[in-house]
Amino acid sequence: MTDHMVDDVVVDSISPWPFVRKGNRDHPVQTLQYLLRARNHVVTVDGIFGTATDAAVRAFQQEKKLTADGVVGPKTWAALVVTVKKGSTGDAVRGVQEEFQYRNLSGDPSQGVQIDGIFGTTTDEAVRGFQQALSYDAPEVVVDGIVGPVTWRALVSGMLSF
Repeated sequence: MTDHMVDDVVVDSISPWPFVRKGNRDHPVQTLQYLLRARNHVVTVDGIFGTATDAAVRAFQQEKKLTADGVVGPKTWAALVVTVKKGSTGDAVRGVQEEFQYRNLSGDPSQGVQIDGIFGTTTDEAVRGFQQALSYDAPEVVVDGIVGPVTWRALVSGMLSF
């Protein structure tokens, strides 16, 4: 496995950022859509990477001086993620919460972390538990409850999902 630089830390045990493009559905499209909304792009969070999501991705890529090809890969994800922690609110928090609903094994969306955009105790506990589980194999993961680039990458790449 090759090493990747993230925040000046060599990361080689976290799965790579996924490539997402028009035509994709479900995970991690909803998270992408929440992050686009957090970056002031109007999209519906429906889990379908359609024309509107494609246009928002291209506009975001253009704003960030990235190749505006509509493909969300490592550079676009890295520019798109928003660091959130306990006390944060909004669509980036909804993206984190979406990731925990994706990992909800109960099959009941009323169980576990709710998608309410409020980074409270339940979301904080879920993030810390996720980071703790990751840290056994990925010592670069800090169990601090902060969803920064490394934790985001682990979430959207589908790590610890079943």
